[in-house]
Amino acid sequence: MRLQIHALTENLAILSGAQSGRNLFSKLIAAAAPQGGEPAPVFLDFAGVTVATASFLRESVVAFRDYTRSTLPALFPVVANASASVTEELDFFLRHRKDAIWSCRLDKHGALNEPRLLGELDEAHRMTFEMVIKLGSASAPTLAAQSTEGAAVSPTAWNNRLAFLAARGLLMERRGGKTKTFSPVLEAT
Repeated sequence: MRLQIHALTENLAILSGAQSGRNLFSKLIAAAAPQGGEPAPVFLDFAGVTVATASFLRESVVAFRDYTRSTLPALFPVVANASASVTEELDFFLRHRKDAIWSCRLDKHGALNEPRLLGELDEAHRMTFEMVIKLGSASAPTLAAQSTEGAAVSPTAWNNRLAFLAARGLLMERRGGKTKTFSPVLEAT
C-alpha cells in the first residue's frame, strides 16, 4: 500500500502545524483499509513535499504509526521519498524521543531502495535490532544463545526488547506455536 502525502494534503509542498498534521492523520486512517493476510509495509510517500515541521510530523506520521501498531497490526508505516528537509526534521524529532521509524526510496514502479532507520534507539534496542538484521529473523531464545552478553540477558528480556521494536513498527512478529519470530520490516543496507 502506498499513500501519497502530497495528494492527501491538497498538493501542498510545505506542511506545518499540529492541526494540519491531525487532518492528515484522519485521512491516513481512512485510506489505510485493514489488510487481510500477511503483515506488510504501508508507504507514506512524501514525493512532492519539500518541508514538513516536527509538529506536523508528530500529529500525522508518528500518530499514524502508533495507531496502526495498536489497531491495524498487519500494517507497518514506512516513510518513503522524503526530501532532505523532511528527513532531517523527522530524524531530529525521533532522536529527541529515542524513537525510530523506517525510511526508504521508492521508484515509480514501487521498487524499494535505500532502506534505513530515522531516529535513534537506546543501546539495548539498537543492539537487538542489529542482531535481528544480521540474522534475518530471530526469536528471543535465538538471541539469548547468540548474544555476547551471555547469561546476563534472559530470553524474557530479549522478548521484551523484540516486542518493543515490533511495537515501533521496526520488526514484524510471526507466531509459530509458542515461539514468536521477529524479522525486519525492510531489509537494511
